[in-house]
Amino acid sequence: MTPAQPAGDATSTPELMTDHLRHWARQRPQQRAFSHVDFADGVPSGRHRTLGWSALDARARAVADHLATVASPGERAALVMPQGLDYVAGFLGCLYARVIAVPLFGPQLPGHEGRLAAVLADCEPACLLSDTTTTPYVRSFVQGRDLPDLPVVPVDRLPDRLPGPHTGPDGADGADEPGPRPEPDDIAYLQYTSGSTRSPAGVMVSHANVVANARQALDAFVADPRTTTTVGWLPLFHDMGLVLSIAAPVVGGFPSVLMDPVAFLQDPSRWLRLLASYEGTVSAAPNFAYDYCVARTDPALVDELNLDRVRVLINGSEPVRAGTVDRFRTAFAPAGLDPAAHCPAYGLAEATVFVTADTPGVRADSPDLPPSNVACDADALAQGRIEETSDAAATVLVSCGAPVGQEVRIVGADGAVLPEDRVGEIQLRGPNIGLGYWKRAELTADTFGFGPSADWLRTGDLGALHGGRLLVTGRLKDVIIVDGRNHYPQDIEATVQMAVALTRRDRLAAFGVTRPDRTGEELVVVAEHRRDTEPTPEDAWQAERTARATVSARHGLRLGTLLLVPPGSVPRTSSGKVSRSATRARFLEGGFGAR
Repeated sequence: MTPAQPAGDATSTPELMTDHLRHWARQRPQQRAFSHVDFADGVPSGRHRTLGWSALDARARAVADHLATVASPGERAALVMPQGLDYVAGFLGCLYARVIAVPLFGPQLPGHEGRLAAVLADCEPACLLSDTTTTPYVRSFVQGRDLPDLPVVPVDRLPDRLPGPHTGPDGADGADEPGPRPEPDDIAYLQYTSGSTRSPAGVMVSHANVVANARQALDAFVADPRTTTTVGWLPLFHDMGLVLSIAAPVVGGFPSVLMDPVAFLQDPSRWLRLLASYEGTVSAAPNFAYDYCVARTDPALVDELNLDRVRVLINGSEPVRAGTVDRFRTAFAPAGLDPAAHCPAYGLAEATVFVTADTPGVRADSPDLPPSNVACDADALAQGRIEETSDAAATVLVSCGAPVGQEVRIVGADGAVLPEDRVGEIQLRGPNIGLGYWKRAELTADTFGFGPSADWLRTGDLGALHGGRLLVTGRLKDVIIVDGRNHYPQDIEATVQMAVALTRRDRLAAFGVTRPDRTGEELVVVAEHRRDTEPTPEDAWQAERTARATVSARHGLRLGTLLLVPPGSVPRTSSGKVSRSATRARFLEGGFGAR
């Protein structure tokens, strides 16, 4: 066994994240494990706080010791605190204690108070893990929402557990384990979905699931763990943030650098500077963040950056836009950014997170090329076929790459497996597929366990395999069907965004509503206008006229309504995606005012 390859125990039980944490604490006790960069006091480079592997292990065990006094194995502990080292220790402490972690956020996160209350009511935690600063807000929130009065544990106040022996007299690991060792199929945590098409549901992720997906992420994105650092601002309560910034570093034994999402939104150059500060950096962001960096970064800063050490920048959005990839690559090429570093990927909480990736390693046939774009005939795509074309009006899809350590198939409405270049539902099979939804047997039965072997996951996403790579076309529930043709809302949103200069980038929702005469669906687009404008009725009328003409010409579809609304009006999920279902519901309820 080498330090980079921790072994299972004597019974060959599959490894757990706590096995890996214990291994690195023993092999590399003082080596930097997790760092948090705080920009709150205005220091341009931020203030760094760091834990080595031994110190992190000691703090996680201290959390586990305290959890044993307030929760029993199998009960839930909700993490309601800001991003940082305490969050990491709290999550890992839950795994040690066999208490099911529920990664959430503090009540100070604006606009998501209702979701926090709903999730707390659904998961029924035995206690809440927080920090000293956030605890008063948590207590007030619980009381104000009529939630059960629960113990609130300030993780930062717990005394660190002194490092103890890591082996017993018989040489077996884990003599100082806080209680019995978890079983691989025990639930490690509940990953609540972002709720872009339905109310949030808690995916039950097992200890084996998260280790399997961490290994898949390592295979896809990490060429050499010895020269890798993850740099992340994605929320740790989000599936990609949790796996990329906690699980993969713990399994792979390399450093993780965290910053707060708000710090990124305030100044995206903070993220870019951190990316340039480490060797072999790996990071991830949704599509909008890459456009945000281009729009908000002073060109003079680009000349100062040195991004040639950036190995992978994952774009895990829905959808990944070809124009965004091109703009980001062009803007930061002068800083030395490798064009192949930008890696579109596909994943979802039900699969822990990672499924496919278009990385240089997976892109074995052309490792030095940037991500693959596929120009598709729009009419064929509306009929469920992928046909490449050179037509200027083509719909451009970005390849999300090949599956990593799992299987992907495309299934038609009749349940038959479709050949390449046919659009259907994306279904998955692999060791990373979650156990089902917490307390939702009916939804679990509708989603998990399909096919003759009853082990395929229905994703609810539409796509096709093209040359062995996955093209994602949209969400099954979001597809707008007009006159028997499928129209994908993200394509219509992109068309309106391009045609109407008043709209905010990626703050639009296209959806169908029943026509007044009930003869089918008509198209509605709700779009936020730019912050620097205040459209007059004449502006709104002209914008709708322009959008209607452009949508008709490009999609052969009549736009019924374009509704311009103030910035911040279009509902979004906790992970920042536009929620089309919530926007549609608000529109039908008259929540945007007269139309």
